[in-house]
Amino acid sequence: MMTFVTDLVSTTAATAFDVLPIVAILFFFQALVIRKKPPRLKRIVIGFVYVLLGLSLFLVGLEKALFPIGKTMAQQLTDPGFLGIETGAAVHWRDYLWVYVFAATIGFATTIAEPSLIAVALKAQEVSGGTMKAVDLRIAVAIGVAVGVAVGAYRIFTGTPLAYYIMAGYIVVIIQTFLASKTIIPLAYDSGGVTTSTVTVPVVAALGLGLASTIPGRSPLIDGFGLIAFASVFPIISVLGYDMVSTWLRRRDTIESKEDMHSGP
Repeated sequence: MMTFVTDLVSTTAATAFDVLPIVAILFFFQALVIRKKPPRLKRIVIGFVYVLLGLSLFLVGLEKALFPIGKTMAQQLTDPGFLGIETGAAVHWRDYLWVYVFAATIGFATTIAEPSLIAVALKAQEVSGGTMKAVDLRIAVAIGVAVGVAVGAYRIFTGTPLAYYIMAGYIVVIIQTFLASKTIIPLAYDSGGVTTSTVTVPVVAALGLGLASTIPGRSPLIDGFGLIAFASVFPIISVLGYDMVSTWLRRRDTIESKEDMHSGP
């Protein structure tokens, strides 16, 4: 218990130090540039206290639970006993099917729970007048992260260069940018950024480091990192792809409705 309290106090102090520049900048502009007293100052202060406590508890929880779980699961799923092979025997990338499944599910789950994505999705639904559903956007982004993390796990096993995957991914993004609706492009690009936040990054990074540490011939420094890059590129692809499919379905429904009108009595 004392260890937890000590960790919580130290994390809270570090978080307060990190948040302090944001507070200073906001109040600096409010006092010297805008020159007005902040409205509902008491509520603002209480809100900052909630943010500070929430971030501190969240960071302690990541360090004590989520981060170790990601690393432990990677070690267990790559254990020769679990794979049913002899220790030291040659392993093919197909033998790690459950790792790909776990990587995809953990990528999907962490993205769905990502606070920054929830905020962006709700704001997108608000400014679009409800045409862009927050749930649809979150699911599209989560599917992209799930596929990206699974592909990233495959890259760790094969040892192929990270740059090839990232370049191929952005080539697909560039092609989709010319084909997708102009209104969805900025949101899609932002969707790639909001996934690299408080929930997704620690768990996915722990998974990558755990895989690189347990697979023979892999370096945690060279091969362990890089999964976050997949979690940034593939959501852009999935959101743009979601828009392209939605546009195609709407056009098909419109054409079918017009044909029904012409073929009617």
